[in-house]
Amino acid sequence: MPESFASVVADPRFPFALAISVIAGLVRGFTGFGSALIYIPLISAVYGPSIAAPTLLLFDTICSVPFAIQCWPQATRREVLPVAVAAALALPVGVAALLYVDALILRWFIAALVLIALVALITGWRYHGRPTIAASLGVGAFAGFGSGAVQIAAPALLVFWLGGPNSATTVRANIMVLFAIMGMLAIGAYAVAGVFGAEVLALGFVLGVPFIVAMTIGARWFRGTSDTLYRRVAYIIIAFSGLVSLPLFDGLR
Repeated sequence: MPESFASVVADPRFPFALAISVIAGLVRGFTGFGSALIYIPLISAVYGPSIAAPTLLLFDTICSVPFAIQCWPQATRREVLPVAVAAALALPVGVAALLYVDALILRWFIAALVLIALVALITGWRYHGRPTIAASLGVGAFAGFGSGAVQIAAPALLVFWLGGPNSATTVRANIMVLFAIMGMLAIGAYAVAGVFGAEVLALGFVLGVPFIVAMTIGARWFRGTSDTLYRRVAYIIIAFSGLVSLPLFDGLR
């Protein structure tokens, strides 16, 4: 294992990965989501999806649990529970997709849904009233599939919660709590599937420390932020995710 750590740090790609993890941590702490939307497309371009998804899962889940506990009182548990149940059921399907479906097909699918979510939010789509059970289950199923396949679960959750009547604090708390639950379930599913190798574990550890430091800074930055600024930051993150992840631009990276 020490050899794996030395090899990871000595890799010329590591400084880029370090910078990406810091940026992803800042965004995750500020908005409650977004680490996958920054980290996955960029690390996939540097190391490949098979490294990007499990490394993010490891340190993002471990680092986010304390924040999820802190956010628990602000979360709307009756809204989070049905989404979490559906996500747990769909997550193994996403893991199977990661292992067996062509990565290019998955990337086009996720990029398209991210951009659709962005259009829906910018054009003023709003979910009125309390979420129904059917809508919660559908959103949870998509989030669980996206999490299992490429560790991107935010788009459906943003349309569902950010487009609704909840404040930025409540939306952030709901997403923090849900991501912590999904992350712990995904770690078990990835372990069973044999996704965690020596390089993944080593890289996940050395990137996790700067990630949690940046996440803490981002969480402090969030305090006192207006709903308007929060939503604008969220829209920018979704747009960045959709554009950067398009396979159309692979030749430019």
